[in-house]
Formats: sequence, C-alpha cells, structure tokens
Amino acid sequence: MTKYDFETIIERRGTGSLKWDAWSRRGHAADELPLWVADMDFKTVPAAIEALTERVTHGVFGYSMAPDGYYEAVQGWFERHHGWRPEREWFVMTPGVVFALAMAVTSFTQPGDAVIIQPPVYYPFRMMIEDNGRKMVASPLLYEGGRYTMDFEGFERELEKSGAKLFILCNPHNPVGRAWTEDELRRIGDICLRHNVVVVADEIHADFARAGHVHVPYASLGERYAKSAVVCTAPSKTFNLAGLQLSNIFIPNPDLRAAFRRTLDRTGYDEPSVFGVVATQACYEQGGEWLDELKGVLDQNYAVLEAAVSRMPGVELVPLESTYLPWLDCRGLGLDDAELKRLVEKEAKLWLDMGTMFGPEGAGFVRVNLASPKAMIEDACSRLERAVTALGE
Repeated sequence: MTKYDFETIIERRGTGSLKWDAWSRRGHAADELPLWVADMDFKTVPAAIEALTERVTHGVFGYSMAPDGYYEAVQGWFERHHGWRPEREWFVMTPGVVFALAMAVTSFTQPGDAVIIQPPVYYPFRMMIEDNGRKMVASPLLYEGGRYTMDFEGFERELEKSGAKLFILCNPHNPVGRAWTEDELRRIGDICLRHNVVVVADEIHADFARAGHVHVPYASLGERYAKSAVVCTAPSKTFNLAGLQLSNIFIPNPDLRAAFRRTLDRTGYDEPSVFGVVATQACYEQGGEWLDELKGVLDQNYAVLEAAVSRMPGVELVPLESTYLPWLDCRGLGLDDAELKRLVEKEAKLWLDMGTMFGPEGAGFVRVNLASPKAMIEDACSRLERAVTALGE
C-alpha cells in the first residue's frame, strides 16, 4: 500500500521546464521523450507544498533569512540518514551546488592553477574550472569488469605533475553511479592530505544509496579530513526542489570558510530565497517516509531498465549503487558517437545525456534519468529496445 502518488504523469510542458520545454533551443525534436537533466517528474513532499502554500498566502515576500528551525532540520536529517551532524557554524548557503563549485575554485586557487577531477564526471566541474581561468587536470576512473574504481596511483602522479591544490570529488559519482566506500575515500583523502589539497565534495546525490550501499560524507572520515574539506549538499535532487535555488555548503575549517564567504560576498549574493528555506525545512523535517517510498519506485524503474537491457545485444548496464541516473555502456553496438546519438534521438526518440558530455572517457555511453512514473520508463525502454533490435536486422 503506497501513501504517495508516484504513478500519475504530470504534464510539465508549457511550465517553463528545462527538461520538457527546452527541446527546440537545444536542437531536439518535440517527440523525443526527455530523460536527461537530473530533475524528477514527481511532485515534491506534500508537507513542503503545504508549507509553501501557507507562505504564499501570507503575501509578504521581503528579504529573508533562515530561522533556527531550518538549521535544526538540516542537521537532524544528516544525523539520522548519514550518521554525521554538521555544526551550525559550518553552514554557508548558496543558490546551488554548481554556484558553490565556482566559489570554491575562485576562493582556493589562482588563475592558471590546476584543479583535478575524475572523469567521466558531471560536466559543470570542467566548466567551472575552465570558465574561471583555471586548468582542468583529469585523473580518469578505471573501468574494468563492468565496474568503476579510482586510479589512486594515477591520481597522485597527476597531483605531483600538475601541482593542483584543489580536487572536486563527486560523492556519490555522477554519472557512473558509484557510492564510494569509506576505504576508497580515505585512500584518496590521504593522498590529498599529503599534497595539501583542498577537497570539494559534491554530495548532492547523497540520499540515493541503494540497498547494500551507504553514503559516506567525506567530512565524516575524521577531523583531519574535515579540516581540508568543503562539502556541497542540497535538497534539490532528493526532493525535486532545483527551481527553488538553495544549497547548504558545509565548511568545517574557519579559514577556508572565511575565504569562501569573501568570494561569495563579492558576487552580491546575500539572503536566500524564502521559498527555498520554507520547502527545505519542511522536506528535511517531514520527508523521510516520502523518500523511502520514492526509492522503492526508483528500484522498480531500475528493474524495468535492467530487464530491457538484458534483451539488447551490445548494451550493458553499469551496476547502479547510488543516484537515479544509470549509465549504459553502448560500445558493443559498434557505433561512433554521432551514430549513437542518432540511434538514441532519431530512432528511439529519446532525449538522453550522451556520454561525451562527461568527458572523452564517456564515449560510447549514455546516461538515463529514472525519476519518472513507471509507465514513462517502460515507454522509454521499449523505444530503445526497438531501436537497438532494428540496428541488428
């Protein structure tokens, strides 16, 4: 018996939805089913909608601040769900995690400095590095036996060669779906400590660890790791609140926090969105049961995709440990990236994120967004299966 509605297909066209309304601007066709950008086709937590409705009815939308209850709600959520309680003084609010990445890059490095990442990885990492006049250094993940791992030796070599003093860690990793273990995080953290590297951990998908896996907050590893860490979190992925523009960045080290705040002050950003504050507090206070049910729906959708892929010669599903964004290895189809893009968009009529968006290491892969009603996922899988089957005929 379900309490929440994750089955109704909600019409999002004509609502200014990036996912559904940007097709023409981005060179896509209207009949492509969009399963690309990482937002969900589900209504958020009912308690958040109620809280927002009450706030709208109040009718006064002046400059805002987060009340004490907001901080307590965020702290309580991380303590209950991840066994780690961020201190109140660590909080810095920003309009989003990508915004925070840009703040970190400009706070802790100088123009021309190197910043290291682990591709294939969320493409704004590279954008925030290069658009701010820094040099992007890649330490690619290793892909062996259908599983991704960190190349610790290669990572340290790149640090030594480049002199990078900043590392942007994707934890859990988007798009390859790894939930990094405590041992993996300690090994990479020890390398960073040896080389005096600040670790900026993007943990926006923290709440989606699947059964058998856990999310380990980087700063929970111990004080010496936390002192060189900037942990980027947001309710936007967990509760589908991206349009409300609010993220919580945790910076335990007061010197790093002061440097980050100075950079933030120069942007002119000050008070957070009142709607972001209201919705975030409600979700962290009352959204646990909703999230549990959502994750069950995502598991069902993953099973649909898994079954469909098993019938597609040349396509393999990289095991998903966290996020709702499975990574498909399509290299067995024997197509170059232009041909793969045509298969997905023109033949299957799907709008997915092509792997090359995440770096050259993503060539031959595609990323799928499972956060939609099951009927939509079944439709998408049928489209892709028909296109792959036709390819072999």
